[in-house]
Amino acid sequence: MQLLGQLFEYVLAKEGRELNILGATSGDTGSAAEYAMRGRRGIRVFMLSPYGRMSPFQTAQMFSLDDPNIFNIAVDGVFDDCQDMVKAVSNDLAFKQRYAIGTVNSINWARVVAQVVYYFKGFFAATADDSQPVSFAVPSGNFGNVLAGHIARMMGLPVSRLVVATNENDVLDEFFRTGRYRPRGTAETHQTSSPSMDISKASNFERFVYDLVGGDAARVAAMWRGLDERGEFDLAGTPELARLPGFGFVSGCSRHADRLAAIREVRARYGVTIDTHTADGYHVAQRWREPGVPMVCLETAQAAKFADAIREALGEEAPRPPGFEDLESRPQRFHRMAVDVTALQRYIAGRCAG
Repeated sequence: MQLLGQLFEYVLAKEGRELNILGATSGDTGSAAEYAMRGRRGIRVFMLSPYGRMSPFQTAQMFSLDDPNIFNIAVDGVFDDCQDMVKAVSNDLAFKQRYAIGTVNSINWARVVAQVVYYFKGFFAATADDSQPVSFAVPSGNFGNVLAGHIARMMGLPVSRLVVATNENDVLDEFFRTGRYRPRGTAETHQTSSPSMDISKASNFERFVYDLVGGDAARVAAMWRGLDERGEFDLAGTPELARLPGFGFVSGCSRHADRLAAIREVRARYGVTIDTHTADGYHVAQRWREPGVPMVCLETAQAAKFADAIREALGEEAPRPPGFEDLESRPQRFHRMAVDVTALQRYIAGRCAG
């Protein structure tokens, strides 16, 4: 994200343009985007998040920013509602062009490309020679990071398995086990102790399905029309389901007790305090380990963001990075909004030069 912020600022200054970034976050991407873009010339950030569904640390990390180019919007809904609002605004091409709307969350292709590098770095760090395969366990909500792993594998990186780890919101796990993709509604989306993965409809999943169906854009469009009409699609009995194992994906889900146990085990074994999402990845990784194949578990966030769960697991406070000791006590600035695309457009228009 820091890379993206610098690239945006450089190109905008060179071309004499401005950009209004619109994003949705379940907790981590939003703060990363805001800290990467704060104070940058020619950039405004409008970040949607589900009201009351992030941890206190995550909320404070975003809402305590007072930079004039940062606008936090707390939506009365779940992350999927926030994401749907962002997509609706982005699909209004006239509005998007008039107000120079762009994105930085995992919808943004540049972010996915940057993440591909991590898989090569992890491979070189974990293997003895270039012929040795490696597996990656990735806590997955919006499917952006593990999509980067898929791209790395398609580029020739010797990846044995890409382990898609979910929490109680196990839509992706269900797909990779059965071929059935069935996003849940707002009422069925669980609020969990790994809240950045409290996602039902993964934006980047469509990009993987495009590869799965052999680059047939019409087939993907038909599948997503069916998704809109019936709320699911099922690959049972299709050639795509038969091809799915060849892409190296496996999956599993984790529950609250599982992630607490994983936090305790990692602390006891390695002396490291991991966050709840990383714990989901670590837990699911155990069932997919292969002899002689290193398993790299991607770490998601600072453990301090999820203090209640760390306290429950370890009976102590998570260490905080310097500068964040009093974060929750700082004044917070945000705008609360219903799930209303028109209201969002009015809010953006009122704060842009047009």
